[in-house]
Amino acid sequence: MTRLFGNKTALNKPYGTIQENGAGKFNDINDQALQAIKKLGVSHVWFTGVLEHATLTDYKKDGITPDDADVVKGRAGSPYAIRDYYDVAPDLAVDVKQRMQEFEALVKRTHAHDLKVIIDFIPNHVARSYQSDAKPAGVVDLGEQDDKTQAFKPSNNFYYLPGQRFVVPAGYNPLGAQKGPSEDGKFNENPAKATGNDVFSATPSVNDWFETIKLNYGVDYQNGRQPHFEPIPDTWTKMRDILVFWAGKDVDGFRCDMAEMVPVEFWAWVIPELKKVKPDLVFIGEAYDAKTYQMYLERGHFDYLYDKVGLYDGLRRLMRNEGTTEDITRVWSQESRGFSGHMLRFLENHDEQRIASQDFAGNPRAAIPAMTVSATLGTGPVMLYFGQDVGEPAYGSEGFSGEDGRTSIFDYWGVPEHQKWMNGGKFDGGRLSPEQKQLHDFYARLLTLSGQREAIRRGRFYELQDTYNLDPQYHQDRVYSYLRYTDTERLLIIVNFSPDQTYRPNLQLPEKVLERLGLPGNQLYTYTELLSQAPATSNLTVTLAPQSAYIFEIKEK
Repeated sequence: MTRLFGNKTALNKPYGTIQENGAGKFNDINDQALQAIKKLGVSHVWFTGVLEHATLTDYKKDGITPDDADVVKGRAGSPYAIRDYYDVAPDLAVDVKQRMQEFEALVKRTHAHDLKVIIDFIPNHVARSYQSDAKPAGVVDLGEQDDKTQAFKPSNNFYYLPGQRFVVPAGYNPLGAQKGPSEDGKFNENPAKATGNDVFSATPSVNDWFETIKLNYGVDYQNGRQPHFEPIPDTWTKMRDILVFWAGKDVDGFRCDMAEMVPVEFWAWVIPELKKVKPDLVFIGEAYDAKTYQMYLERGHFDYLYDKVGLYDGLRRLMRNEGTTEDITRVWSQESRGFSGHMLRFLENHDEQRIASQDFAGNPRAAIPAMTVSATLGTGPVMLYFGQDVGEPAYGSEGFSGEDGRTSIFDYWGVPEHQKWMNGGKFDGGRLSPEQKQLHDFYARLLTLSGQREAIRRGRFYELQDTYNLDPQYHQDRVYSYLRYTDTERLLIIVNFSPDQTYRPNLQLPEKVLERLGLPGNQLYTYTELLSQAPATSNLTVTLAPQSAYIFEIKEK
């Protein structure tokens, strides 16, 4: 989260201003920071919240019209309520007038460290105050030529509620006890536009995405979702041009917000259009409906989709000592069978609760088995959120979102455990506790291994649950093991999710399994544990400590 990553201020006053609580800048992500990120085994950096969005911080003197507090969430504002698709957030610049140049320098710097750049693309909705003042010459603004007398028209960019004025949700209190700029319970929007989360009403609730308005991709939601895709809707071409603009800034990919709220036909058209411009661009879709995964990958041409409702949710239950390892089996054998290499795995991001928070596991070590599975189960990518590797617990009520176990995206804030790793800008972990250093080192070893080992990057998968189910020390509901292998490299991965039980199973591989690995049964083998870098052993009776993970390389003796 770019606004939080480099912030060194530690005041953390609820609803604090940018002057009080500080904000990280593009320039804070300097060579030292990028070197430290690279050392974690990272290949791509997703800079969250780059585009200019609605905010309560006043940038009038820099030529930016102030926003109305009645339609902004938090003091800093949601990075998903975009007010100008052709600009970057002024919060992130040291010199606001040079903000785009500072972003361009960050892209260049990131590339110099052999890291690729991903930014957000938010196609479904924009801020109620959307107006581009940075758009290139000749670009017509979203909504500028809409026929506002029509609730739906294929050529309109927004959906309208003719004859009705927009009503701010009753009781919305943007800054708690403090008064926000222009806060009076009113926002001038007539006719009202449909709200971002498909609410076709002039009176959205405080729980809706009421600070945003829905973009029209040619689907008539109020008439049985009738599609109008020919001729190509105006919104399609405008959004393509926005993507082309950012590809021209040398970004390497887009994380597409709420991709399933936009018709698959748009993606089927726009992604190939962009790949004509820049063939290596990566498109990641935030997706939550497992029934549509295949469609968004095959027809929609996405490179990767979020594995949230399958693997993340299953691992979350295991980390909370609630589920069983059958959840993992179900993901690879059913839910993402045939396309698991296109699923992006993660345990934390800006939407989810921190593992170390009381709302989730309460202990960052619970991530060790789960992150190992996330990083090594398939050939697809794995994502790490800043602060996760040092056990950031997201304590405190930052403002709009309250105390919810998440790191705020709506308010200015310092992220305390991450700040210890940052160590005043040295990015050397100098203020971490010994336990935190150990956790950080685990993440670095795991991510480096999963990025470098062919068996994980490209290898085949074989589950071993049935192989060991007769061993009385192999507790299948809490212990999970599998092989990742190619013709030249063979890895055995085993994890223990139990928070308090140690198990000592005998993990000798039976002949039929050795055969699958292309190994003779009458041979002796050595097993080298790669995460702890322990010496090779020829014995596979393993002590599985609580919340632990092991990756053994199998070699002929």
